Amino acid sequence: MRIGLIQVMQETCSFNPTPTTLGDFASFGIHRGADVLERSDTAGPIAGYLEGLRLSGLAVDTVPIVRGTAQSGGRLTREAFEHFDTVIREGLTAAGELDGVVMLLHGAASADGIDDVEGALLATARSVIGPDVPLALMLDHHANVTRAIVDHADLLMGFRTQPHDQLETARDLTLLAIRLAAREIAPTTSWRKLRMLTHQEQYLTVRGPMKVLFDRARAMEGDPRVLTVSPFPMQCWLDADEAGWAVVVVTDDDPQLADRLADELAELAWSMRDEFQVTESVSVDEAVRLADADTGTGTDKARPTLLSDTGDSVLGGSGGDSTVILEAILRLGIEGRALVPMIDPVSAVELAAAGVGATVTLAIGGRSTPLFRPLEVTGVVRAVGDGLADADDLPQGRINMGRCAAFDVGPVTLLVTEFAGAAGIHPASYRHLGVEPGDHRMIVMKTASNFQYMAPLTTTFIRVATPGPTQSDLAALPWERAPRPIFPLDPTPSWRG
Repeated sequence: MRIGLIQVMQETCSFNPTPTTLGDFASFGIHRGADVLERSDTAGPIAGYLEGLRLSGLAVDTVPIVRGTAQSGGRLTREAFEHFDTVIREGLTAAGELDGVVMLLHGAASADGIDDVEGALLATARSVIGPDVPLALMLDHHANVTRAIVDHADLLMGFRTQPHDQLETARDLTLLAIRLAAREIAPTTSWRKLRMLTHQEQYLTVRGPMKVLFDRARAMEGDPRVLTVSPFPMQCWLDADEAGWAVVVVTDDDPQLADRLADELAELAWSMRDEFQVTESVSVDEAVRLADADTGTGTDKARPTLLSDTGDSVLGGSGGDSTVILEAILRLGIEGRALVPMIDPVSAVELAAAGVGATVTLAIGGRSTPLFRPLEVTGVVRAVGDGLADADDLPQGRINMGRCAAFDVGPVTLLVTEFAGAAGIHPASYRHLGVEPGDHRMIVMKTASNFQYMAPLTTTFIRVATPGPTQSDLAALPWERAPRPIFPLDPTPSWRG
């Protein structure tokens, strides 16, 4: 059995005007041919694919085509899209006869002039392999599922958890893909598109309405006739012409069952629409004061409090250079020490050039979008580094922050980086520069939900109501392309289009 393997993943935030370039993919690594497997990750989709092959017990000849990922961000440049489109076309053409194709995509990528990158890449793949070669597709559960995606994939599975279970989903998809290539199953797909958007603060699948929805999906999979059930609470900052939630049900040759379950899951999601709009974030000043006041009791050392910068969620596609929380920390004169990540290539290069021990005054941040403002600060360079740090529990296995510096400004240590890397959400980002995150009272996190890597240090977090491309107040963003009416931007009587 010969299976072609493709991974291209990027999540687009339409409200971040800074484009995602081919260089952004290169900072994570673009691999072709055998290099795709030789440089495989330890916790991400490729590792899951290989685990699926092992568990199948079958002799499968993998034909690796391409592997490319980039941090979430603005729309892909046309050059970046055309690079992967060409590599997929040429790679599948050169692959010869295949028994199946596995594509590991995100599902919420847009490019210059192309709202639906995944649909376009799937169409390219299908144009080469033809209509009869089975194509199995894995998507992030924040994918914007479109008609093109459903039409070109024979089997579709989304992540089952947030934070994401990339390895496990890729493993399970691969096991089904092998059965599909062997013609042991006959997938029938039913999907429903919902006129609904929901903000980030209710994304976690371990609690609240999202847990109810995803638990029901898992229960549906208990029926042996059901192959996979995937709710898709779409990446909520993607302004695209087919934007909106979706649910996808795949059964083994039972279209009536797929239809019934898809309707049920869509109705369940819609019935909880108001619950998904509940916000928990607090004002910037209040969040900083709360974190600084958490000093522990008695002889117990206080554990750090994580401050979620919701408007500047790098993992949601923002630029990572908001200074709003930094300004509040400095202005309020906190007693404890704070860590603040800052993705600012210009400042990173300047600080690295100044060297350890240098006192530097500069305007930091505020470069990625007019929604952010630079802040002038003076501080001392504590450490500089090349930005390469191993992190086996991250999907990419290694962080590449580019030139970076630890920069002490009053009670704050800024992690200033050239590239996004892990956006400061992983302890390895700081330890690379000799900074121990656990020694600080508060840690600003450029994410609204991916706190798992800091969990050994603390489980205390506060969502901060900050402005930016990934803010929770969706109605305040400049929507232009999403279908209207759509909840909660408009009065919307039904989830149906």
